[in-house]
Amino acid sequence: MQLYCPSLTKYERLATLEVKVGDLTIGNYHPIRIQTMTTTDTMDTMGTVEQSIRCIEAGAELVRITAPSIKEAHNLLPIKNELRKRGYTTPLVADIHFTPNAAEVAARIVEKVRINPGNYIDKKKFELLEYTDAEYQEEIDRIRDRFTPLVNICKEHGTAMRIGTNHGSLSDRIMSRYGDTANGMVESAMEFLRIAEDLHFRNIVLSMKSSNPQVMVQAYRLLVSTMQQELGHCYPLHLGVTEAGDGEDGRIKSAAGIGTLLEDGVGDTIRVSLTEDPEFELPVCRDLVRRYTQRAGHAPIAPVADPEKLPYSPFQFTKRTSIAIGNIGGKQVPVVVADLRHIPAITPAHLESIGYHYDEATDKWNIGDAAADYLFTGRQVLPFALPGTLQVIVDQETWQHAEDKSKYHPYFSDINSVSGISDVVNFVQVDAEQLGNGVLDALAQLKGNVVPVVASGNAHAMASVRRLLVGMMEQKLPHPVILQCNSAHQNADEDLIHFATETGALLLDGFGDGLWLTAAEKSSSPATLNNVAFGILQATRSRISKTEYISCPSCGRTLFDLQETTARIRAVTNHLKGVKIAIMGCIVNGPGEMADADFGYVGSGVGKITLYRGKEVVKRGLSSDVAVTELINLIRDNGMWVDGK
Repeated sequence: MQLYCPSLTKYERLATLEVKVGDLTIGNYHPIRIQTMTTTDTMDTMGTVEQSIRCIEAGAELVRITAPSIKEAHNLLPIKNELRKRGYTTPLVADIHFTPNAAEVAARIVEKVRINPGNYIDKKKFELLEYTDAEYQEEIDRIRDRFTPLVNICKEHGTAMRIGTNHGSLSDRIMSRYGDTANGMVESAMEFLRIAEDLHFRNIVLSMKSSNPQVMVQAYRLLVSTMQQELGHCYPLHLGVTEAGDGEDGRIKSAAGIGTLLEDGVGDTIRVSLTEDPEFELPVCRDLVRRYTQRAGHAPIAPVADPEKLPYSPFQFTKRTSIAIGNIGGKQVPVVVADLRHIPAITPAHLESIGYHYDEATDKWNIGDAAADYLFTGRQVLPFALPGTLQVIVDQETWQHAEDKSKYHPYFSDINSVSGISDVVNFVQVDAEQLGNGVLDALAQLKGNVVPVVASGNAHAMASVRRLLVGMMEQKLPHPVILQCNSAHQNADEDLIHFATETGALLLDGFGDGLWLTAAEKSSSPATLNNVAFGILQATRSRISKTEYISCPSCGRTLFDLQETTARIRAVTNHLKGVKIAIMGCIVNGPGEMADADFGYVGSGVGKITLYRGKEVVKRGLSSDVAVTELINLIRDNGMWVDGK
């Protein structure tokens, strides 16, 4: 065990207990299971059945259904009976939040029940509470009294349980003692887990979800470490980034968070929470899981000498320290390199795909917020004047003949053949697989403005690159680093998952001063690659270039059409760079998950909306017909509105 996983350099699944959910087995090296959650009203029996079937046929191995009250909990039985009657035996999971009584009903019906320790017994009013140790223990005893009946029912009926902590719904009690931290998330779950252990109930899966992938990753890692140290064993883990949003952004954010953990063998079941119909979540899950079906047996990576003395903390974000070379490294945001070498004759029109629009009438360039910082052209010197901020990387021999050496910079494909370097910046290809062949010593010998472009051909590429970067930290090499990632997949969907996982995992640990993504010419276009690069930087909070939406995936608790509303809000606010807007279907995670957002739009009744500024309620009970306009007014009143172009 190395801190939170079996190995930081060898792909190996984390050993966990085995959990039975109906006929499905989770954990203990069984395949990583994929699941989703229905969005229908649970009282709509046939609607829920039909949607469940669509999810099952799309690949769901578990289907979760909300049960916000005893009424819905009882209705799980006819839903289950109808599915079984039609020949579908996929396990059902009841999703419970504020109602222990509903959980106790559901646990007698379905194969698994999910509870949220932040609101199962405690309430959340954003109050600062003070406890003596004795008073705090009294609260734990109160939890034991209320939680024990559910455990006993699960034991009697063979029902599995998920203790699902959400960053957005930590109780006031936990927040008061531990703060809004990964530690608080872990302790929230451990309080319930300790009780279950005392009652000899182990048919449990745990989760640590957050809309912020950085918090989510740290919480899962800390949970594994805590379970290992305190219990001597680990429970299976269900992975997910909650309120990830929709479209490309939701997929990138989910892949960055979930993929970071899967890369280290952590995770036994996953759900991608998209603000879309639930069956669309399953292909993303499959693409994520498929990456690890043949990962074991990869080429060896040099082990870390002492994992307990890593030069960075996997439990707390700190950006790797580097020197600044031009606009790369130091305290600057990561840069993006666009690769257009495959285009035989690059024209100004080709630059539109990477954020630069040339207006011939005015002879001026318009530069977007997500415009690439560097362009790699291989052997081409461009026959036109460049936009003011764009710089070009070319092969070293081509650079020798370039007239403008302030705009053109050399790229060396072999670290051992670097000579005649530029006074401005030099890009040097570094193969992470050459770590044992003196690559760090060669890098240490390079003086001047050298930026390593680090990549790996290892099947376990992320760990290979991370190992090299750890070596750079150990030897105190200060060079800023461009993370280069190539996808050999044949479609843009798999490219996106690949890039977000491989580079997102490194960025979430503070590694990387730039991204350089490449793909097969017929899979992802330059525009797609550029958008994905900026999306990854946004998802990992490394560089903000657009509006961020924290949008829940909808469920039977949702009080308005979440997909339509999200689209409406996005349409009128997507030009507000750096503004974070949360769109929540109900109050379950609303105010808490929105603590990280600037503004919140939350369903508070049928057709009724409450608007938030951070955690503060600003307007209650607005009609959904006017709520989007009122949201714009709220943003405007707080000085964060700008008119769109």
